[in-house]
Amino acid sequence: MTTLGDYQLDVGGLVIGTGTLVPVAEITGFGAPDRRTADVDNPTDDGGFPGVDLLGTRPVSIEAGIRTPNNPGAALDLLAQLQQVTGADSIRKTAGALAALRVKLPGRDVKRLYGRWRRVEAVSMSQAVYGWIPLTLEFTATDPNWHADDSQALVLPLDISNDSEGFTAPVVAPITTGVSDPSQRPGWVTNNGNEAAWPQVRIDGPVTNPKVWVVETGRYLLLQMDLAAGEWIDIDTRPGARWVLRNGSGNAAPALTAGSRMDLFQIPKGTSEIRWTATDYTNTCRLTLSWRDAYTAL
Repeated sequence: MTTLGDYQLDVGGLVIGTGTLVPVAEITGFGAPDRRTADVDNPTDDGGFPGVDLLGTRPVSIEAGIRTPNNPGAALDLLAQLQQVTGADSIRKTAGALAALRVKLPGRDVKRLYGRWRRVEAVSMSQAVYGWIPLTLEFTATDPNWHADDSQALVLPLDISNDSEGFTAPVVAPITTGVSDPSQRPGWVTNNGNEAAWPQVRIDGPVTNPKVWVVETGRYLLLQMDLAAGEWIDIDTRPGARWVLRNGSGNAAPALTAGSRMDLFQIPKGTSEIRWTATDYTNTCRLTLSWRDAYTAL
């Protein structure tokens, strides 16, 4: 990832903002996201009944300009580069694929939004001959929350009980695992943000009927399927994505059971425990869970 300084943004790998050839004049959309309300008018009296309020998408508008004094060719090259990095076919033509907008402000770590670039427009070309092209860039974040720039990951074998060698008769209460600090057990994850985080899950075979769940919430994902050695499943629970792929391409969402809710499978803020079960007589399958801490605001 490109290193960012204060008042800089990463647009598809191209850095704009302070100290670059694309200074930024104004940004809107970093405040509270839109809301989708379901209020209903009171048919017999004043006022109404409040319904469920949901956060909508977060539209971000960036007013900037390309500044390459007396070098119109370089200005046009930068404009073309911006259009290329924000209109990549790998994202634009793939349902569920998300672009990232990374932002660095003073006193804050780099954070990112996930969504789609909707507009990169040269407002006027009248000054392009002098190397100046004013721009408007629009990004729609499908997930209204901000996310940490650095991701975290946890890899678990099927048998995570290696901190205990079992019980020896006679068994005497109280029964313990011998681990005084629960955080030292495999499966514990920490979301340092102030919002629940959306994880991505990968399961590598050979494995049958894998189930992964968050102990604190009880939410789970259960797949009724077989994976041979060398096969894998990817699950993306992020808003705007929410897909299940087998071996990188085949849709495996029908293998999820009815109680497997990707829209509710989150890592709570703070520390929680991830567990999983499956059938694998070789004990070579692996679960990889990755996430980024989630925040309400930048």
